[in-house]
Amino acid sequence: MTSITAQTVKKLRDRSGVGMSKCKDALVEADGDIEKAADILRKKGLASAVKKEGRETKEGTIGFFESDTDIALLEVNAETDFVAKNEKFQKFTKDLAEQIVKTQPASLEEFLKENYEIDPSLTIDEYRNLLIQSIGENIQIARLEVIHKKDNSSYGIYSHMGGKIVTIVEISGSTAEAKFARDIAMHVAAESPEYLKMDDIPEAIKRKEEEIARVQMKGKPENIIEKILIGKINSFADGVCLLRQKYVKDPSLNVEKIVQNRAKEINANLKLTCFWRWKIGETI
Repeated sequence: MTSITAQTVKKLRDRSGVGMSKCKDALVEADGDIEKAADILRKKGLASAVKKEGRETKEGTIGFFESDTDIALLEVNAETDFVAKNEKFQKFTKDLAEQIVKTQPASLEEFLKENYEIDPSLTIDEYRNLLIQSIGENIQIARLEVIHKKDNSSYGIYSHMGGKIVTIVEISGSTAEAKFARDIAMHVAAESPEYLKMDDIPEAIKRKEEEIARVQMKGKPENIIEKILIGKINSFADGVCLLRQKYVKDPSLNVEKIVQNRAKEINANLKLTCFWRWKIGETI
């Protein structure tokens, strides 16, 4: 039998909001597997959907740089929040994001081999090592992405908690709606949607939600279960799909309706087409 540590129990408690004793029981039943234990708690009706937000994170900064044609996103990790706020660390992150927009590397590995524009005698990876020696902490470049702006579209960027979360929203139909897109990006930071719309939810995820719901409704007539399942899946989608979420600035409307209202207001065919939400320590 796998030994259940207090640290593992606490991780599950932080993710699920369920008491320590129940979390420990679930971990014992799941033989220490935290994902299985989370599902066990949900099947017992003890926890709601556990989202990516609950996962353990590292320290660091999400950097970004915007040009007329592209937006660069970059995550740089450090060991402590103290170093993440260090002026040298912050400048390094900002300079790298700007260089990514200019050089548009195909991968992180390719980027690390580039000459650093601030000091071309060194590669980016070599300069990173010098920064480690200077600051005294391990520094890692975790991921990067270049977002190519589309024609007749607006982009809103929002940085939250000093760069620990950065969100971007793409709205097609106008190039003059950056402020409106940024308002939606603020919503994305607060509500952490995982998908844009219902059709984007993988079938495996939907089946898992149905399985959990069926366990909770065990003993009810099948025709009743089917009706309730539809409601359960819709409720799940309302929580994880951006267009279906209640808008934080006006909870009487969902995000899709907010976009539709704005489209009517300016007489344009606006559509929320894509979003990005990066948080320190999460993988894509």
